[in-house]
Amino acid sequence: MLYDSILARSFSKQEQKKLRYGVLIGFLLIAFIFCTVFMPHDLAPLPISNLQMSVDAGFEKLMIKDASISQHLERETKELKPICNFMEPRSDFCEIRGDIRVHGNSSSVHIASLQSGFLVEKDSWNIRPYTRRAAPSAMNSVKNWSLSLVNAHHNKIPHCDLHHSVPAILFSIGGFSGNHFHDFSDLVIPLFITSNHFNGEVQFLVTNYRPWWISKFRKVLEKLSKYEIIDIDKQESVHCYSSIIVGLKCHDKELRIDPSKSPTGLSMKDFKEFLRSTYSLKRTEAIKLRDSEDRTTRPRLMIISRRKTRTFMNLGIITKAAKTLGYEVVVAEANLSTDLSKFAQIVNSCDVLMGVHGAGLTNMVFLPDNAILIQIIPLGQIDKLARIDFGEPTMDMNLSYLEYKISIKESTLVSQYPVDHEIIRNPLSVGKHGWNSVSSIYLNKQNVQLDVQRFRSTLSRAMELLHYQ
Repeated sequence: MLYDSILARSFSKQEQKKLRYGVLIGFLLIAFIFCTVFMPHDLAPLPISNLQMSVDAGFEKLMIKDASISQHLERETKELKPICNFMEPRSDFCEIRGDIRVHGNSSSVHIASLQSGFLVEKDSWNIRPYTRRAAPSAMNSVKNWSLSLVNAHHNKIPHCDLHHSVPAILFSIGGFSGNHFHDFSDLVIPLFITSNHFNGEVQFLVTNYRPWWISKFRKVLEKLSKYEIIDIDKQESVHCYSSIIVGLKCHDKELRIDPSKSPTGLSMKDFKEFLRSTYSLKRTEAIKLRDSEDRTTRPRLMIISRRKTRTFMNLGIITKAAKTLGYEVVVAEANLSTDLSKFAQIVNSCDVLMGVHGAGLTNMVFLPDNAILIQIIPLGQIDKLARIDFGEPTMDMNLSYLEYKISIKESTLVSQYPVDHEIIRNPLSVGKHGWNSVSSIYLNKQNVQLDVQRFRSTLSRAMELLHYQ
C-alpha cells in the first residue's frame, strides 16, 4: 500500500501503468539471460536416440550412452562378423576379415576380438565348403567346418603358429570330384570365380584333400595362386590370416558364369581365355570352310569314346562315315591318368566334338570359338538334363550345338529287355522311382549302336555350320 501511495503522488495513472509493464518486461529479460549464461551445458536437450528411459519407484532416470563408443563397437563388430551367404541354390560361403585363426585338425575357424561381448544375433556358423549343397550323396563326404567369433582373451582360443600375409580360400575337393563334369562345374569354375580377382595373391586351404585331383589340375591351381597349397585337415599348427573365404562362389547353372553376379563381370569367355593361357592352347577359332577352298583342308572331328558304358558299339563304321564326309577323325577318351594338358591341346586342335551324353563332353571347354558340339542323347528321356548339362552352356562358350537322339533300335537295351517292357516303352515311369533308378539303367547299362545313315545328316549339318559361321 505504501508503494501504491508513493506511485499515486509521483505519477499519473497512465504513467503508473507503463511503469508496471516496463518492470515486468525487465524481470523476464533478466531471467532469460540468467538461464542462458548460467545453466549447465550438460542439461541441454539430448537426442532421443541417445536416451534410455527407465522408471524406478515412480522416478524417471535418464541413462546416457556414449555415442562414439557405441559406433566404434558397432563398426568393429561389422568388420569381424562373417558375411555369409546361405541363400544360393548350389553353394554356401562366408567372407571374413579380421584376426582369423584356422585350426585344420579340428576343422574350425576362429575370429578373434578384443571385445568382451558381441553385438550380433549369432556368433557361430557351420559350413560344408563344396558346391552341391542340395545333393546329400555329395555333401555327406564333405567335412563340416565351424566358424566362431571368440574373445581374444579367452583361454580356449588357439594361439597363432604361422602368420600369412595373403588372403586364403578354404574349399573341399570331396563330393563328386573325380567325375570330369563335376570337376569343372563344382570346383574349377567356382574356384576361378572366387579367386581370379586376387591375381595369384591368395593361398588355397584344401579340406578333403585328394592328391590325384591336385595333380590333375596343378596348372590351373598354380595359375590362380602363387602360394603353396595346404592340406589343411592334417595341420596341427594354427594358421592365421587377416582375410579368408570359406567355401566357393558358384552361380546357378552348370558350366556357366553369370556376369551379373560377378563384381568384375566375369564370363565364360574369360574362363576360356584363362584355360587357353593355362594350357598354352594355340587355336582361338575353329576352321572356316569355303566352297572354293582346297579340298585337302579338312575339319577335325573328335569322337569321345567310352569303355564301360554308353560306348559306341560300331565306332569303326562311324569313323569311316565321317571320313567320307570330309572329316579328319580323332578318337580319344580321357581318364584320371590322362595328362590333361596334352588332352586339352588335342581337343583344341579339333573343330567338332561328339560323344554320348556324359562327362567326356565337358572337354568342350577347350574347343576354339565357333567349334561345334554334337551330343548323342541315349534312351531314357534325359533330354532336358542333357541340354542343361551341355547344350545350354555352349551359348556362353561361343560354340554351336547339335544333338542326336537315338531311336529304340540304336540302344543295346533292346537286347536286354522286351520291346514292350516299360524300360523301353515308357522311361518316364522309371523316373518316378528316382534318379538312382534312371542312372542305373539308362546311364550304366546302355551302349549305343548308331544308325550311320540316320546320323549322317547330323554330321553334314555340322559341316555346313563350319561353312557359314
